[in-house]
Amino acid sequence: MSTHSAASSADGVLRLVDPAGTLDDQTAADMLEVTGDLVRGLYRDMVLGRRLDQEAYSLQRQGELGLWLMSLGQEAAQAGSIRALRADDRVFPSYREHVAALCRGISPTELLSQWRGTSHGSWDPERYHFHIYSLVLATQTLHAVGYAMGVRYDAADSVVFTYLGDGASSQGDASEALNWAAVTSAPVVFFCQNNGWAISTPASKQYASPLRERAKGFGLDAVSVDGNDVLAVHAATRRMVERVRAGGAPGFIEAHTYRMSGHSTSDDPKRYRDDAEAARWQAHDPVERVRLLLTARGWADEDYFATVASDAEELATRTRRECRALPEPSLSDTFRATLCDEPESLRREREAFETYLESFL
Repeated sequence: MSTHSAASSADGVLRLVDPAGTLDDQTAADMLEVTGDLVRGLYRDMVLGRRLDQEAYSLQRQGELGLWLMSLGQEAAQAGSIRALRADDRVFPSYREHVAALCRGISPTELLSQWRGTSHGSWDPERYHFHIYSLVLATQTLHAVGYAMGVRYDAADSVVFTYLGDGASSQGDASEALNWAAVTSAPVVFFCQNNGWAISTPASKQYASPLRERAKGFGLDAVSVDGNDVLAVHAATRRMVERVRAGGAPGFIEAHTYRMSGHSTSDDPKRYRDDAEAARWQAHDPVERVRLLLTARGWADEDYFATVASDAEELATRTRRECRALPEPSLSDTFRATLCDEPESLRREREAFETYLESFL
């Protein structure tokens, strides 16, 4: 069945659960088996991911992190997609896929060390099959396609999965990646979290036609989903990945969601968007949508929700503890890491800087 044959909304965007928590049983039956275990697991992933995100934001405000890019509002897009992959499928994230990273087993220490300035890479991609964060927009898409070409040459059946945002889709690297993926039939799926804003540039000023149509123009199979509907994301991703794994054309999933926070902790979204817009999206909160579904179907009771909330607080405590246990970053190390071999001029600058710091002791 085509990945875009089942859609429950007039605009062609796949939706299985509406904001009130009502499941479209007929459409869902065509896409995946919806069980209480599946929904409870996805809900827990989202709640824990949101709590870590909130705690990291607070740690940055307290001066413990140099920067943080929040994933608030995008939990369904990440949990639904990452849980549709096999453990050996290789993931190339951008820089705010914290929920997906947690689902792959990456620890708070590993997630936060880059933002504290104590690491350049933070975790071992080979251990988790999850590449380090890429802060340069869209560069990870080229890395993903290159890796996927290698997978094809190795005759393996794993799939490469890469996350990008709507802003990154405007970069030349993304266009090159889409083109090379199609030309080489690379086993790769692009997952675009279209959160409506490329920092302060709205989607209306980024592109004139839907991103899924652009992907189709390159020769990819493409589908749009409600990115705040975790079941729709999960179903669309699983189907797309299975088709690519079977030898089909590379895929592109456009998940319509919303960045509830600023682009980063150095950004003030109130300077370019109004409160009314955020309030409208708040009514589409992905976590609340699943809580309503679980309650309506009798798949979870208050004890379950209390347990998840308790687990989230334990994660927050662990996040604080592990963050503060990380060593203070040293700017002297930046001098040493600028070039492979430290030239005399750079050595003098470093020593002068270290002498300056010592004057405060």
